[in-house]
Amino acid sequence: MNVIEAKLEKALYASRWLLAPLYIGLSLALILLSIKFFQEVFHFFPLILASNESQLVLVILSMVDMALVGGLIVMVMLSGYENFVSRIDIEEGEEKLSWLGKLDSGSLKQKVAASIVAISSIHLLQKFMDAEQIDNEKLMWFVIIHMTFVLSAIGMAWVDKMNQR
Repeated sequence: MNVIEAKLEKALYASRWLLAPLYIGLSLALILLSIKFFQEVFHFFPLILASNESQLVLVILSMVDMALVGGLIVMVMLSGYENFVSRIDIEEGEEKLSWLGKLDSGSLKQKVAASIVAISSIHLLQKFMDAEQIDNEKLMWFVIIHMTFVLSAIGMAWVDKMNQR
């Protein structure tokens, strides 16, 4: 029975490598997001002189939103790989992210929640800047959804703090 158990445990442990293609997929998603970012820049650039300040701010907020999503993808991709698949070995003298290897799954979860709240905040600000075009009931739902994200992030942080005691 010990031989079967040992082989089963080895197989289960090796199955963590099934996550590696998912993290490669996230890097492909980062490429797609970058393409969309620059598509937005090139689309708006010729219109810059004809647009008003509000339109410019909305485009910039959209770009900030995409940058935050990109950062979230990098954080999940690298720390998820390090936490669940294998350590990332960076040679001495190469640039290494200061947080790499320091985010466990709990702190990653908190950072993801905080990023989602930040992204939702920017989205909500975009909606408020265009509020005259949006039905009040829809705006109310945007606020409710945003507050749900905020309360969820606070709840997760509180649970993690309680677990540290």
